[in-house]
Amino acid sequence: MLDPGHNGGNAAHPEIINQLVNVITERKPCDTTGTQTNAGYPEHAFTFDVATRLAGLLRKKGARVVLTRNSDTGVGPCITQRAAIGNRVHADVAISIHADGGPPGGYGFEVIEPGLVPGYTDKIIAPSRRLGLDIRNAYHAVAGEPYSTYIGTAGIDVRTDLGGLNLSRVPKVFIECANMRNTADAARLTSAAFRQRVAAAPPPRPPVSLYRTHPPWGSCPTADFAGLSRRAVRVNALLWITHSHRRRHPVEGGTSQNRTHADRCCR
Repeated sequence: MLDPGHNGGNAAHPEIINQLVNVITERKPCDTTGTQTNAGYPEHAFTFDVATRLAGLLRKKGARVVLTRNSDTGVGPCITQRAAIGNRVHADVAISIHADGGPPGGYGFEVIEPGLVPGYTDKIIAPSRRLGLDIRNAYHAVAGEPYSTYIGTAGIDVRTDLGGLNLSRVPKVFIECANMRNTADAARLTSAAFRQRVAAAPPPRPPVSLYRTHPPWGSCPTADFAGLSRRAVRVNALLWITHSHRRRHPVEGGTSQNRTHADRCCR
C-alpha cells in the first residue's frame, strides 16, 4: 500500500483537516497541508507524483498496488483512514511517502519506524524495522541522498506519535525523501527526471516472510494473488516506491509556509 502524504485540496478545507482524531498516544489534526519548497513546489504534489510513478512501474510487473488517494485535488483522507486502508487490504507492507520541511541548513532523508505502543504496534515493530532498514539502504544507494543531518540516526527515526504507524496492523514505515527547505534537496525533488530515475531504480528482493504479519494473500478472502512469486513482486514494488521518497516530516495541522514543528508532529 502506497500512501502519498497530504492532498492538494487540504488548504481550502481547514474545517475538515483540523478536526482532531485519536492516534492512541494523543489527539491530532485529521491531516495537514504539508510543506513546500521556497519556490512554492508543494509536498502534496511531490508525494502524489512519486507514488503514481511507482505504482505504474509496479503494476507493470504484476503487483497489486493500492493508493490511499487517487488524485491530488481532494481532501484527506485523515491519518486514521490512511492506516485503515492498509489494514483493510491486508497489505504485505505499507509505505507513507513524504518530504520534510526542516531547517534550511539541513539536508538528507530519513525513514520513520513505529515505536512501541502497547496493544497496538507490538506485532509490527520487528517487521517494520526490517522493512525500514531495507528501504533506507536501497534509497541511499539508488537516490544518492545522504542520511538526514538534522534528525534521526543514520537515516532512521522511531516515533510513537504518528497515527499512520500507531494504527497500522501491517508492517509500515514513513519516508521523508529530502528536505524541501534546503536548496540542494529542493532542486532534486522538483526535477521530474530525478523522480522518475528514483522510481525506476531496481528494488531489493527480500523474502516476503520477513515482513508479513498476516496469512499469505492466497488465503485471504480479498486476495487476488495466490503465488509466492506474485507476493514477492508486490513487496518488491512497495519497496521500490520507498526508494523514490525521501524524508518526510508531515505538516498536518500547519500551513505550507509555517511548517517545521507541525510537519513533524502530525501524521
